[in-house]
Amino acid sequence: MTESFFLPDLLRILFTFVCAIVIVFGNAVVMGYLERKLAGRFQRRPGPMEIGWQGVLQLAVDGVKLVGKQLVIPAQSDKVLYRIAPIVSFAPAALPLLVIPFSPKLQGRDFDVGLLFILAIVAINVLAILIAGWGSNNKYSLLGAMRSVAQNVAYEIPMLLTLLSVIMVTNTFSLQGIVEAQERIWFVFLMPVAFIVFFIATLAETNRAPFDLPEAESELTAGFMTEYSGMGFSLFFMAEYTYMFIACSLTVILFLGGWHGPPLPYADYTSAIWFFLKVYFLLIVMIWIRWTFPRVRFDQLMNFCWKYLVPFSLVHLLVTAVVVKL
Repeated sequence: MTESFFLPDLLRILFTFVCAIVIVFGNAVVMGYLERKLAGRFQRRPGPMEIGWQGVLQLAVDGVKLVGKQLVIPAQSDKVLYRIAPIVSFAPAALPLLVIPFSPKLQGRDFDVGLLFILAIVAINVLAILIAGWGSNNKYSLLGAMRSVAQNVAYEIPMLLTLLSVIMVTNTFSLQGIVEAQERIWFVFLMPVAFIVFFIATLAETNRAPFDLPEAESELTAGFMTEYSGMGFSLFFMAEYTYMFIACSLTVILFLGGWHGPPLPYADYTSAIWFFLKVYFLLIVMIWIRWTFPRVRFDQLMNFCWKYLVPFSLVHLLVTAVVVKL
């Protein structure tokens, strides 16, 4: 009886994990191509055009080039920390995908505390950046790592405050429960301020421009990634796009109704189409913001969080608490 109970569950978890790995690598390829083509359009140039139709094979060629590069380890670096930092960043990236509900039936596992699980896993990336900056033994890398820690600690506060507003309304940490609570009306219409604050905080948490201070190519060469090339750079690159996908998925679940949309045949599975369309719309907005707005100074970044986002999210939380209580 024990075997018959655990075997289907184990197979389901293994299948979900394989699907999560496919999403991680597939998303990196799609986002890499989209980023380059859209950046070109925003700057009135064609972007990649030479390899394949409209440059669609450019990412495959770049991937082969990066894998084939020699892994150069700086002589003065901490060899162990330098090697493990990209792995610490990339390895946990697939885990949040196991609990994200893409449709009513397409979800690896619906934890009662699925939201907390995702937040805990995503927080590991900050540790990876700190390890990379410290282990590289490079002043630019160390400055980038210190900026990343300060930035993430600050912007997690307004993000968590807006999450508390959603939890107050739904009374659950389950991602399925939060999506089902938006069957009649999406929370973006009920809590537009929370949506804006949360989306800005996710931009900062994923180190995307105009909040890409940990990299800051014009000031810090490449920040925490200055000493990395080849596979080390590739792992950071894929991890960044995966965390962007997770951040946008969380935004869709919390505010944009998850898989809800116009009815489709076999909706228990095909409604995942609406989920992915919403996620990639937000990802395109992230790219649009990156290539439209200039990078802010570090003091402006911190002031914007502590002077504006934190007070707005606090007031919003208080108003939500009063409305729920009444």
